[in-house]
Amino acid sequence: MRTTYRVLAFVICGLVMLQAASHAWLSSGLAIYIGEGGTLDPNAPPAFPEALGFMIHGMNGMYVIPVVAILLLVVSFFAKVPRGVMWAVVVLVLVALQVTLGILGHEMSALAFLHGLNALLLFGAALLAGMRAKAPARVAAEAPRTSVGVG
Repeated sequence: MRTTYRVLAFVICGLVMLQAASHAWLSSGLAIYIGEGGTLDPNAPPAFPEALGFMIHGMNGMYVIPVVAILLLVVSFFAKVPRGVMWAVVVLVLVALQVTLGILGHEMSALAFLHGLNALLLFGAALLAGMRAKAPARVAAEAPRTSVGVG
């Protein structure tokens, strides 16, 4: 279970990286599209290929990451990671805040700014959770060897 906890925590880190990459990709594509004279029509689908980043960012952030965070919390009760439950709760709370800021950021741009900052906090918390789950150090069970003198 410790390994599962560690993997789930690091999967969240990877998914947060996917969020940043997909958003950067779509933002760049949108800027190029508008710079070349394209316009946005709310009644028509976006006409640039990087618009796929909207779907990746939205589905990953609204569905995939929350499910993995809930799984991390469930596994934390069985993994016996020091403070593992606490870190799993921190990750889940940051995910809930992230989703909320993402949704409300469409109405108030300052919240979108906080959405970006919270993503860094979420990545850090998931990274710390994963690092705490490393295998405990093993203590040598052997008795010290003594040299036998030849007389």
